[in-house]
Amino acid sequence: MKKILVANRGEIALRVMKTAQKMGIKTVAIFSTADRNAPHVKFADEAVLIGEAASNESYLKGEKIIQVAKELNVDGIHPGYGFLSENASFAEEVEKSGITFIGPGSKAITVMGSKLAAKDAVKKYDIPMVPGIDEAITDVEKARSIAKEIGFPILIKASAGGGGKGMRIVEEEKELGDQMKRAISEAESAFGDGSVFIEKYISSPRHIEIQVLADTHGNFVHLFERECSIQRRHQKVVEEAPSVVLTEEIRKKMGEAAIKVAKACDYVGAGTVEFLLDNDKNFYFLEMNTRLQVEHPVTEFISGIDLVEQQIKVARGEKLKFSQDDLKINGHAVELRVYAEDPLNDFLPSVGNLERYRIPEGEGIRVDNGFEEGMEVPIHYDPMLAKLITYGKNREEAIELMIKAIKAYEVEGVMTTLPFGKFVFEHEAFRSGNFDTHFVKKYYSAIMLKSEIEDEAKMAAIIALRQYLKDQEQLRLPIN
Repeated sequence: MKKILVANRGEIALRVMKTAQKMGIKTVAIFSTADRNAPHVKFADEAVLIGEAASNESYLKGEKIIQVAKELNVDGIHPGYGFLSENASFAEEVEKSGITFIGPGSKAITVMGSKLAAKDAVKKYDIPMVPGIDEAITDVEKARSIAKEIGFPILIKASAGGGGKGMRIVEEEKELGDQMKRAISEAESAFGDGSVFIEKYISSPRHIEIQVLADTHGNFVHLFERECSIQRRHQKVVEEAPSVVLTEEIRKKMGEAAIKVAKACDYVGAGTVEFLLDNDKNFYFLEMNTRLQVEHPVTEFISGIDLVEQQIKVARGEKLKFSQDDLKINGHAVELRVYAEDPLNDFLPSVGNLERYRIPEGEGIRVDNGFEEGMEVPIHYDPMLAKLITYGKNREEAIELMIKAIKAYEVEGVMTTLPFGKFVFEHEAFRSGNFDTHFVKKYYSAIMLKSEIEDEAKMAAIIALRQYLKDQEQLRLPIN
C-alpha cells in the first residue's frame, strides 16, 4: 500500500495522514469549498476538491470519491469516522473498484449498522442484553403492550441509527404515545427509517466500551475499556481509559464478550463494542461501532498501540504481531472533545472566525487538531475543533494535567466546550469516580458555569491589579 485517500476532513483526516506518513505511505486529501484552506488539505501529498460545502455535495459523494481514488492510483481508502465510515454500500463499492477499504467488510457494517440485527447476530454467544423486544415496530399500541410487559421506565431507540437521534426515555404509560411519535419522526428524518425498538431503561448506567482488533487470519484481541459516561444529549464529551469502576474480573468478562461480538459478524480491523453497566456491575450489550472511534487516543495512550497503523496493516493482510497476553494497561488517559459550542447557551453551535487559536503543548498532552488561527469554523459540519487528551501514570495525574492543558488552550472568536470540560474535571463526582450517564443532568447548569467563569475573571483582575500596583511602587523607589 503506497498511497491512501482519506475520505474525511478536520482532525481525523490529519490524524490518519500522520500515521500514514510515518509508515512511508503517500496521502490524498479530499476537501469541500468550505475546507479549501484546512490543515488536512495542506498536509496531504495531494488534495482534490470534491464538491460544495454541504456534506451531501462533497464528503458523502461516494462515487466521486472512488473515481478520484482510481484516477490518482490510490491503493486504499480510509473513511475516518462519520460521513461514509459506516456505509456498507460505500465499503462494497470501494472493494469492487479494486481499492482496499481500510475498515471491516460490508457484511459486518450491515449487521452491526442495525441495532436489532446486531442483537440477533450475537444471541447464540450468550452475551447479556437489556430486556426488551427483538423486532422493529412503529405501532403505538403494540409498543404500549410491550412496555407494560417489561415495565416502566422504558427506552425507545431508532433501529437504524445512533448519536441519540430517535431516542426517548418514557417514565410513565401516559407519555408513551407522544414519545413514540417523536422518536419515529426523528428517526425518519435522521436515517430515512422510522422503525424503533423498545428495551428496559437502566436508570443509573455507565457507558463502557471495549476496543477490539482483528486481522484476516482469525486473530482477535481487545485493548481494554474506555469509560464514556459523561454525555450531553446522548453524545459523549469526556472519555477516559481505563474505567475507574471495573475490576479485573469484569474487565476480562467484558473483553471476552466484545471479542465474541466481533466474531459474530466476521469482523476485521478496529471496532468498538459498547456496553451499559448497571449499579450492580452487570453489563449489557448495546451496539458495535464498525469504525475508529473519536475517543481512540485514550486507548492508544494506555496500550501503546497506534490503532490507525494497525488498521492499515490489517488491510494489507498482515497478521497481528501481538496476542492478548502481550497487552497490558499502562497509566491513565482522559479526553475532552473541544467543540465550537456555547456551554452557556444549551451547547448550541458557535460559528465564526478563530481570531486566536493556540493549543497547549508538553509531555503527556496530545491535541488531535483540525484548525488553525484565522480559520472560519464552518456551519456545515460537526462543530468539533479538536480532541484534547492527557496522560499520566495514574488517574489523578491525568486529570490535573488536563485542567492545566485546558487553561493553556487559547481560543477567541467562538465559544467552546473548554470551560465545560474544566467544570467536569474539577467536579467532585467525576474526581471520585462516582458518576453515571446522568452527570450533566445532575450536576451541570449554565448558570453555575457562568458564575464560575465570572469568579475566575474577578480573581484574575484582582491579581493583575495587585501586580500593577506592585510594579508602580517599585518604579517610585529612589535609585541610590
